[in-house]
Amino acid sequence: MNFAERYKEAGVDLEKANLLVNIVKKHVQKLSRKGALYEIGGFAGLYSLDLSSYKNPVLVSSTDGVGTKIKVAISAKKHKGIGIDLVAMCVNDIITCGAKPLFFLDYIAFGKFDEKIFEELIEGIVEGCALSQCSLLGGETAEMPGMYQIGDYDCAGFVVGIVERDKIIDGSEISIGDLIIGLSSSGLHSNGFSLVRKVLFEDHKLSLESIPEELGKPLGEILLTPTKIYVPVLLTLLNREIKIKGCAHITGGGLVDNLSRILPKNSKAVINKNSWNLPSIFSFIKDLGNISEEEMYRVFNCGIGFVIIIGKDSLEEIETLLKALGESYYIIGQIEKAKENEPQVILI
Repeated sequence: MNFAERYKEAGVDLEKANLLVNIVKKHVQKLSRKGALYEIGGFAGLYSLDLSSYKNPVLVSSTDGVGTKIKVAISAKKHKGIGIDLVAMCVNDIITCGAKPLFFLDYIAFGKFDEKIFEELIEGIVEGCALSQCSLLGGETAEMPGMYQIGDYDCAGFVVGIVERDKIIDGSEISIGDLIIGLSSSGLHSNGFSLVRKVLFEDHKLSLESIPEELGKPLGEILLTPTKIYVPVLLTLLNREIKIKGCAHITGGGLVDNLSRILPKNSKAVINKNSWNLPSIFSFIKDLGNISEEEMYRVFNCGIGFVIIIGKDSLEEIETLLKALGESYYIIGQIEKAKENEPQVILI
């Protein structure tokens, strides 16, 4: 028995390496390769920066995963959306700074490599990169028997973007009286799934095929709706020179924790919960799990996936553009002066 056969017997198939590269190459052909040098498959990905339109460029990066939503995908045997989620969780973070995504890298680890799952994930990652207008520069796939069970996998993503230094959005210009605009989420996105799985599947023994009357669709379809990618709408607004003072990607921690990260001292965000309707999936989970309203707003996005803070004088222009883009949005609150020791985000 040669080395490759012994390694395969231990759970790692070296012959799969070329197959992986060919699968990625097939799907990457659908993407614009602007800036990317050479084909997928080298030891590193190379990207040529075109700085001709920048005076003082700043690179912006983010990394993230998808969390236990993957467990739902494994049960449903549907994985493309997880690939989209992976890109979304990274690019939505850097667009909060006003950064245009340049390139994306992925890391996927299996207990035992599964070609079908891998291809679906790559298909989703490529679709996410296309929506984000960035290149898929490369990645890594690992087969790790003993670390992951057969049938299990995990993934992580990494993105790099670019922004002009004097156009960085960092919340420092947020002032009293500014308006808070919430962009609708596509659903749960990729947060809170440990709680979702406990409530729906452990406590109430529902299945992915269950069609609750309140929802009208199979739970699996609703839960696996991919995270919305906000890059196209934000780039459109920024390209039109609309003054955006602050942005927040509403992930784990909800509106309360994520908005707090960008607010200047002595200011607070007052959010009117009645300014948008809580989507039915959130109401369903809340009622079924007997979850407090406070916990709901700290765990889930509750229908608002991204927040933009603007001055009142920008409202008419931004509303016109959002409507033209077909973007679902709400004016959910405003910035007020905070008293000493007062929370920075208040939901009323």
